[in-house]
Amino acid sequence: MAYWLMKSEPFKYSWDDLVAEGEGTWDGVRNYLARNNLMAMQPGDEAFFYHSREGLEIVGIAEITVSGIGDPTDETGKWAAVKLKAKSKFARPVTLAAIKAEPRLAEMQLIRLSRLSVCGVTPEEWAVICEMAQG
Repeated sequence: MAYWLMKSEPFKYSWDDLVAEGEGTWDGVRNYLARNNLMAMQPGDEAFFYHSREGLEIVGIAEITVSGIGDPTDETGKWAAVKLKAKSKFARPVTLAAIKAEPRLAEMQLIRLSRLSVCGVTPEEWAVICEMAQG
């Protein structure tokens, strides 16, 4: 299993929107590295759901349900998408400020590649953030 972080602006698509849909499609990504990350995802992989612009925090964990699909918003056929479902909401969201303050997360792609909308997360980083979410 691999771990990921997926950013969304909550006014466009929030955690609550994903929960309401049951299974959502992660599409509209137009960055090659983010696309490559989407293409690497497999069913069963888990992803942190990060609210960008508003909140700046990880609010929960989603699970990839379908991978290897083309982006339905792309007429060129070169962009990727996945389907995912909400798995668990954090009782205590993990803020970007808290992530930046944690030395064990200094090399996290969320910090180093701050504009990347779909990032890889190492198992060690995953464990630290889950620990932070528990308080």
